[in-house]
Amino acid sequence: MIWNALLLALREIRRNLMRSFLTILGIVIGVSAVITMVTLGNGATRAVSDQIASLGSNLLIIRPGQHLGPGRDSAGAAAFKVADVETLKTQVSGLAAVVPVTNKSVTLVAMARNWSTGVTGTTRDWFATGKWQIVSGRIFNEAEERAGAAACVIGETIRRELFGSQDPLGQQIRVKQFSCEVIGLLASKGQSTMGNDQDDLLVMPLRTVQRRLTGSIDVASLMISVRDDASMDIAKDQVSWLMRERRHIGAGDNDDFSVMDTRQIAETLSGTTKVMTGLLGAVAAVSLLVGGIGIMNIMLVSVTERTREIGIRLAIGALEREVLLQFLIEAVALASLGGIIGILLATLASIGGAALMHVPYLFNPAINLLSFGFSAAIGVVFGYVPARRAARLDPIEALRHE
Repeated sequence: MIWNALLLALREIRRNLMRSFLTILGIVIGVSAVITMVTLGNGATRAVSDQIASLGSNLLIIRPGQHLGPGRDSAGAAAFKVADVETLKTQVSGLAAVVPVTNKSVTLVAMARNWSTGVTGTTRDWFATGKWQIVSGRIFNEAEERAGAAACVIGETIRRELFGSQDPLGQQIRVKQFSCEVIGLLASKGQSTMGNDQDDLLVMPLRTVQRRLTGSIDVASLMISVRDDASMDIAKDQVSWLMRERRHIGAGDNDDFSVMDTRQIAETLSGTTKVMTGLLGAVAAVSLLVGGIGIMNIMLVSVTERTREIGIRLAIGALEREVLLQFLIEAVALASLGGIIGILLATLASIGGAALMHVPYLFNPAINLLSFGFSAAIGVVFGYVPARRAARLDPIEALRHE
């Protein structure tokens, strides 16, 4: 009986192809929108996690001010000193490296070209802590670090803007009143989570930047790498306690510095993208309800058009449940067909969108199955009323219908 009802439903759909297509269009749009939004959202979440991981694993970042990010309150907060680095290394257990970092915005000049960027002054440990790879050349050695040598390592963006297709190794870059020799080229990392170009940087020994650019021994931030066998939470608490003591912060006073770990940053940003994905998916799901209303409307019209056909079936012995099943299967077939087409369109849109957004394409079988099941359920829910109306027709009145 079900097989015969399915064949009758497919025959009716094929008889009015244009109307059937317009009927399922809302389901197609709804399913494709939901799957596309969720898939791209998952890709964006993965991209955020990967970019945070590229900063370094088990990493603590300490900066002056009460919170990180744009608008952070650093007014009145003292900068760090090189002595803080040595104290943290010796008094906090479980640390793999403590890296001082200071920055200065400058204009670089090389080969009749100029480029405005930021110069980073730091130590050799910065490269390993931040998971930076050297494409060619080398990083500065301990002797150059101690002497404050005019040696620098550049990112891919600076290589492209200042040297074009030429090999930058051994070339000179003018930085304000002095020149530095390019001794290494960093592997490209692309854009960061906040949209900043991570390859637009020039790295020098910390003493070089302090003596020749900033004119002070202040350190803007500290990067702390925690060993894999140590607890991040314990290390974070010890670092916070020690920095409060060194900065003479009273028991009832707030910290004038921020300590954040990459896990916390990743969880915060990933949580934000997940919330946005959920909201976009919910908005897109509304079109599924609109599609269901469209199916109900067309099915009611179909019942009216086929009143005599229904009357004949009932008159020759068809049961009410058979007529009900026929129209219900027709509604479910329409909705399911829309779900299948929507999944195919969503797959194409997700692959194209992921390529445009530069995020990974992550196929999610759960959301595809859920969307298809929901579209079929839409057919059942919105097809039941027209099907019941058809099943309850009076055969005599139906046969009289013109």
